[in-house]
Amino acid sequence: MSIISILLTIILILNFFLGVTVIFLERKSVSSTWAWLMILNFIPVLGFILYLIFGQNLSRRKIFKWDHTVHERTKEMVRKQMKAIIDREYPFTQPLLKDYHELIYMNLNNDEAPLTLNNRLTIYTDGENKFRQLLQDIRSAKHHIHIEYYIFRSDFLGNEVIDALILKVKQGVVVRLLVDDEGSRQLSKKLVRRLIQAGGKFQTFFPGHLSIFNMRINYRNHRKLVIIDGKTGYIGGFNVGDEYLGLSSKFGFWRDTHLRIEGDAVNSIQSRFLLDWNQASKERVPFQSYYNTDQTTKYGEVGIQIISSGPDKKWEQIKNAFIRMILAARKCVYIQTPYLIPDESLMNAISIASLSHVDVRIMIPNKPDHPFVYWATYSNVGILLEAGVRVYLYQNGFLHAKTVIVDDRLATVGTSNLDFRSFMLNFEVNAFIYHQKTARQLAEIFKKDMKRSKELTLEEYKRRPYNVRFKESISRLLSPVL
Repeated sequence: MSIISILLTIILILNFFLGVTVIFLERKSVSSTWAWLMILNFIPVLGFILYLIFGQNLSRRKIFKWDHTVHERTKEMVRKQMKAIIDREYPFTQPLLKDYHELIYMNLNNDEAPLTLNNRLTIYTDGENKFRQLLQDIRSAKHHIHIEYYIFRSDFLGNEVIDALILKVKQGVVVRLLVDDEGSRQLSKKLVRRLIQAGGKFQTFFPGHLSIFNMRINYRNHRKLVIIDGKTGYIGGFNVGDEYLGLSSKFGFWRDTHLRIEGDAVNSIQSRFLLDWNQASKERVPFQSYYNTDQTTKYGEVGIQIISSGPDKKWEQIKNAFIRMILAARKCVYIQTPYLIPDESLMNAISIASLSHVDVRIMIPNKPDHPFVYWATYSNVGILLEAGVRVYLYQNGFLHAKTVIVDDRLATVGTSNLDFRSFMLNFEVNAFIYHQKTARQLAEIFKKDMKRSKELTLEEYKRRPYNVRFKESISRLLSPVL
């Protein structure tokens, strides 16, 4: 036998044992299991390599040793709110909170996420305005700046942010910067060194130590958070890079959604950051040192819950909250997402809402940033069109926003896409907003985006060429592992 024949035989044997592992030892979803079995059987050599890179579920007990200790004040707030919902006490007697008390209770129960009502927020839909305000807030910081991003680049914007942070460090402000090791691989060591030498603190999240077969490539921190002095918080879809300012020739205008929050919800964002920082750095930063205890300042009346999800959690909190939101709809559901690859439960929830005479509209990009993901998204679009969902293709650049709005009363904005990766593999965070004025504002933004979009009808979808159908079919089979 030739060396090639021997190697192929070895790989086929390994594929067999990998198949056994996928079926019996790893707790993957049924769709993901079938997808990997097909890959291993139909493209054995490439499939074997792909599985080594993307497929393995590392033991969560070994790799996710999170300290999920929540500040005692937060835990007490959660207990009181759960009891108040059960006993039908204030503030859950208010019409809006009463209507969505099941969602609020589920988020309290699953994620120990308190509902805060003393908040005001600002919505940003373009990077230029968002980063102008962020840099202004950074330059005004007095005590601390905590920053967490999936992507942080060493380009014009990245340098501007680092320069602003270095200036604040020199003024005595505590600066912590946490980035994802995979997403921010283009962040230069030189730029990081400048921050550290000035006195800033820097950490990467869950670094991989193998250059090719990075077993940790699946478990990425997709969160984008900023906390300044415990009073101002940012959460949403923008990363740090020139493309988010619309400077990319490939994407053009970058359409995203980000929130600037002032008020009690910032403590929840702070808690999320410190849990991630303590895990990445092995430092034990006490939550009490950064908890904002101000009870006198009145910011507004926006109700907010900050919900996290990730492979370290027992439940898929954000996905479950999406489903609960959508099934609570009576009039309309507006969804914006760059990637539409939901599992069967979420697909069913969207379809059920539409079939129940709820006006369901979904907006996705008209141009792909990842071809396989784009065609998998397009495949799911066909199923939803048949259920009566209206689908819009955003044409004024690239749509990266992750928003869901229900009945102009309830909304969520955050980092989670509607796909397998966000729900099962990535670490995500979303703000769930219980406030009619804010939900209406987000709905108006959606309607303005509709004017910059093209509606895709079922008739048009059925006329798509066969080469597109082929791409969809292949991508749909791979969708659980994309």
